[in-house]
Amino acid sequence: MRELVRKHPWFFFGATLAGVALRLFFIIRFPAILDDSKLYADIAKNWLQHGLYGLTDDHNIVPTYIRLPGYPAFLALIFALFGLDHYRPVLLLQMAVDIGTCLLIADMARRMISARAAKAAFLLAALCPFLANYTAAALTETLEVFFTALGLDLALVGVQGLGPRMLPWVGCGVAVGAGILLRPDGGILLIAIVVYLLLFLMRSRARVSAPLNIIWAGVIVGVVSLAPLVPWTLRNLHTFHRFQPLAPRYANEEDEFVPRGFNRWAKTWMADYVSVQEIYWPIPGEAVDATKLPSRAFDSAEQRQWTFELLAEYNQALHISAELDARFATLAEQRIHAAPLRFYLWLPGLRIADMWLRPRTELLAADPRWWEFNDDPRWSAVAVGFGLINLLYVGAAAAGFTRGPIAWAGVLVAFVVIRSLFLGSLENPEPRYTLECYPVVLFLAARLFT
Repeated sequence: MRELVRKHPWFFFGATLAGVALRLFFIIRFPAILDDSKLYADIAKNWLQHGLYGLTDDHNIVPTYIRLPGYPAFLALIFALFGLDHYRPVLLLQMAVDIGTCLLIADMARRMISARAAKAAFLLAALCPFLANYTAAALTETLEVFFTALGLDLALVGVQGLGPRMLPWVGCGVAVGAGILLRPDGGILLIAIVVYLLLFLMRSRARVSAPLNIIWAGVIVGVVSLAPLVPWTLRNLHTFHRFQPLAPRYANEEDEFVPRGFNRWAKTWMADYVSVQEIYWPIPGEAVDATKLPSRAFDSAEQRQWTFELLAEYNQALHISAELDARFATLAEQRIHAAPLRFYLWLPGLRIADMWLRPRTELLAADPRWWEFNDDPRWSAVAVGFGLINLLYVGAAAAGFTRGPIAWAGVLVAFVVIRSLFLGSLENPEPRYTLECYPVVLFLAARLFT
């Protein structure tokens, strides 16, 4: 990649300048310090000032495991250098990291396609408003996308030269491990790499030396990527007397009640991000408007009345008790029994489609019900524009994929497929969850420029 940059310095300088300008625009105009940002920051400050990985609860610091230590460690480093609660350096460093992501995507295209495709990939990544937008948010996404791109790039280096040289697989394991420390779903990349290596091993049985090298590659990636979880797991065993190698699925504390019946009921109708904002996120703590439920949430007039009664009971207390949760679970089982294909196939497919195709404006002030066009005209235009840009990127990637097979690119496809299937199993379809797949999207889209 260094040689390509030396050959085309002005192109990469101009594209980098454009990418920096776009990211600075979001950082200056739309910085996002959200509730999750403050939670990460609270852990980071307590860790930095008191040496305790915990959350502040009524002026006391309580140990926690609801977030993995990757992003709090990143924030603690920045706060140590620039002062507590100084988020602007965090966002600026994320901007630099994201430009590094653009270079990694370009390197994948150079390695697997051509130098021309590498230039196209870098420009597409540098001007991608979705990557740029998240650099302005104090969240894990920018770092997670970087380590995903790094892990994929090193995996491509490894599969291209499967032999006794295992250093690329060590680097790949380090990248995957860093991604897991940021978010539990970072482990999906490890699963994708191992699945690809297993399939590759099955195809290479006739060769004498290759099978052992493939096995060693998988072992190295697995051991190196999971090794950072060992001290975290031991800490949780010592502190909580609980085996907790990752953060809990619902980010709940040890003694915190999780309304699993309500969550299961939500999965019987949830298909879009709008319902996440209007129904799923406000519970518990805020009243919800049952009339905003889509028609697919009911199979009959009687079920509609039952659902409204359950939500009315919740609105009175703004809390889901164990008894109310059990009634939601009963409703969920009734709906699943009536239409199992809807629950296990059609709704997961719709959630996957929504995460991939809706306008990625969740960090902006645009109305999530963008198709009603009752928002400020400027934000309606932004929503439509972002939706079209997303469709262009995804459509270009699909067109690039159909141009024929690319040697060794199966690991990229495996990652996108496995991650999408996993996301379809969640009850909260958030578009940001597919952002980790954008290095593959940009890689495939660059193929149209060869």
